[in-house]
Amino acid sequence: MLLYAPKPSPLKSLLRFPIKHKWVTLLLILACYQFFQGGYIYAKAMTAQWLIKGAWQHTLETGEQTPPWAWADTWPVAKLSLKGAELYVLAGASGRNLAFGPTHLSHTAKPGKPGNVAIAGHRDTHFRLLKDLQKGDSLILESVTGRHSYQVTDTRIVHENQVDLLNNQGHNQVTLITCYPFDGLRSDTELRYVVRGISAEPI
Repeated sequence: MLLYAPKPSPLKSLLRFPIKHKWVTLLLILACYQFFQGGYIYAKAMTAQWLIKGAWQHTLETGEQTPPWAWADTWPVAKLSLKGAELYVLAGASGRNLAFGPTHLSHTAKPGKPGNVAIAGHRDTHFRLLKDLQKGDSLILESVTGRHSYQVTDTRIVHENQVDLLNNQGHNQVTLITCYPFDGLRSDTELRYVVRGISAEPI
């Protein structure tokens, strides 16, 4: 008589997999975590822009600084239009504000005022589209004083210490800044991707 060992059920085999293949299981868990974390960050960034849009409309109608939600310590200062996208810019370039949208560097010219208006954003959410901008492309910056047009004059990769790019270069201009490289895994990169746009309006 031949004896056959019963085959384990598919459910038992599945339950044994994590025990037999601990490293594979750990890698799968980490991959899932990264995937859902990335999705959460992106969803939060896009939802925040929708709320900031409402606050910006209220600012234009009333002239008042309007926080996008009750506990916010920032408010929208401009709307930036580029490559078919509309992005709402917040006051103050803190790490917390950058999670919700592009931010205005407060020590540079205010949107709508003469000088160099510097705006920073995250490379994996709002400012990912900077990599698609080319010389000659148009940028529109709407402030409480009106709409201002700029034309991209150059893009460059610089070290984070090259703060001279924020100085007034003798033009009305906008300087957009994000971390580089765009697909980099490290969050502490020292490189920045910079897009500069010059306005035809006199300074």
